Amino acid sequence: MNKLAATIKHEFMEMLPPTLFFFVILHIVAIVRTLMTRDAGISLPTSASVTIAALVLGKCVLLANLLPFVNRFPEKPLIWNAGWRTLIYTLVALLVHYLEHLFDYWKEAPGLVAANHRLLAEINWPHFWAIQILLVTLIANYCLFAELARVIGPDKLRRIVFGPLPTKPAERADN
Repeated sequence: MNKLAATIKHEFMEMLPPTLFFFVILHIVAIVRTLMTRDAGISLPTSASVTIAALVLGKCVLLANLLPFVNRFPEKPLIWNAGWRTLIYTLVALLVHYLEHLFDYWKEAPGLVAANHRLLAEINWPHFWAIQILLVTLIANYCLFAELARVIGPDKLRRIVFGPLPTKPAERADN
């Protein structure tokens, strides 16, 4: 039972950073979408659906990181792997973003093909691409920090960003 608990804790701790990151950026995207489509009559995602999407994306990042081609350039400068991962995650985000819009049209259309045709004809492409640009920028930041953490270690990155962490009572030297 101890091994199962340790495995669950490890998986949870691995999933926590990408999930928190996507939780924040998806809420930012939802706010931007709300501001862009104000008074347009377009239904927007709720905080609950954004939270579920963040959980799904957090797990997808972990699964994608297990694929052999994701860490393609480990010996090259950080920008190579960060760029490669940004491309992969952006393609997934593009697909999910498109499918999200397709689902909205599919609810009213007689079939998937009709929904796709209507979506392509009626979508506000500038808004769609504005959200994609925002996502690419945020995903690139995530990938760069993830690569930096991989190279220098998550603890050192945490100290660099947030400052030295307080020492634990067991680590303090008695004077």
